[in-house]
Amino acid sequence: MLSARRRWTVLAVCCLSMFLVGLDTTIVNVGLPAIGRGLDVETRGLEWIVDAYTLVLASLLISSGALADRFGRRRVFQCGLAVFGAASLVCALAPSAGVLVAARALQGIGASMLSPVALAIVVNAMPDPKERAQAIGIWASVFGLSMAAGPVTGGALLAWLDWRALFWINAPVIAAALLLSAVFVPESRAPRARRLDLPGQVLLTVVLAVVVGVLIEGPRIGWTSPAALAGYACAAVAAAAFVRVESRRREPLMDLRLFGRPAFSGAVVGAVAVFVALNMTLLLNTLYLQHTREWTPLAAGLATLPLAVGAIVCAPWSGRMVGRTGPRLPLLLAGGFITVGALCLVRLTPHTSVPLLLAAYSLIGIGFGFANAPITNTAVNGLPPARAGVAGAITSTARQLGAAVGIALAGGLVTATSPTGLAHASRPGWILVAACGVLLFLVAHTSRAKGASTGPAPSPAR
Repeated sequence: MLSARRRWTVLAVCCLSMFLVGLDTTIVNVGLPAIGRGLDVETRGLEWIVDAYTLVLASLLISSGALADRFGRRRVFQCGLAVFGAASLVCALAPSAGVLVAARALQGIGASMLSPVALAIVVNAMPDPKERAQAIGIWASVFGLSMAAGPVTGGALLAWLDWRALFWINAPVIAAALLLSAVFVPESRAPRARRLDLPGQVLLTVVLAVVVGVLIEGPRIGWTSPAALAGYACAAVAAAAFVRVESRRREPLMDLRLFGRPAFSGAVVGAVAVFVALNMTLLLNTLYLQHTREWTPLAAGLATLPLAVGAIVCAPWSGRMVGRTGPRLPLLLAGGFITVGALCLVRLTPHTSVPLLLAAYSLIGIGFGFANAPITNTAVNGLPPARAGVAGAITSTARQLGAAVGIALAGGLVTATSPTGLAHASRPGWILVAACGVLLFLVAHTSRAKGASTGPAPSPAR
């Protein structure tokens, strides 16, 4: 067993990589208007710049977790850092929107090797359930901080440099993470690694890509156009094929029987809901403040500081609550805060008071902070420790799916909307964010009131 100092050092290294993954999920949001001007891209193209990253990330997370369990978590972790760093350089030098979208997809490949693997490393380094719950709380806090701090960091970079600095900033973080992981992170593998499920991987990628693609392109092509109808049919067929393939494989990409456990399936649904809410909030905030109110990127980024503070303060508190009483109470608090924060903005106008805006962002940030630890802990403890990479991957897939859907929905609401009409057009988005908060109340009732962090649930029989 690692010493206490070494265990917490491993956590710090993994948190550094998680900060990078989360930061790149949202740092681009505040820079979208500047990217659009620099590369002559409209709103729909800007959505693809964000979702190319989240779609690839969501599609490959489970396979990356399985690869890490088989070939070594530190090895895959370091490979992910290298790919992510190289892709960031291509993003920074991209001469066109097409190159930038492709480089963002490559970033997603690298990020897929970081998110589930980092969580698996943390879980295996922290064998004590209470210590593990605290560590997951800190991990969730850093991840929440990175997601919320992205717009602030991006705004500051845009104030002094240009949009390419949003990607150059990754270089020193990558270098530090590579060095520290080589020195401090121990190698680990699952006692029995699973085989890769290529048919399941392809079908999952098709389902996610088609669903998000239709959401993004729907306003342009028409929701009942032949292309849209073909997209619906393709998604339905691929989803049905995925279920059939996965139910027949001895070692599936995603063991669908796990979703028969209310606590586990609830955690996955909760992860989607939380990240739909967060990403809709960030994108609608960016477009509203910069286009409608003509704020600078720095001012728009600073407006999200209350959201970041709420996430930073409440995530570790939530982790301690999970360790003591289970996930239900922090999930109820998360749902309440997100719902109230979103309802504050359902009557948004071009002249809504700044104090009300900041209060709403703060409430949503508090809810986000309370949500991550119970969702992550419940999902991780829904599988045996040997499957920690897969457990983290399923939860992270749900998060990134939520992020991609949130961006697509928010963009669809305001595509081709004038700056003066953007506030009114975004009102259904705030209703959807509130609905995500309400959904967390339902998720809370599927979770165990106590014992969610006392150990893993039994492995499903094979």
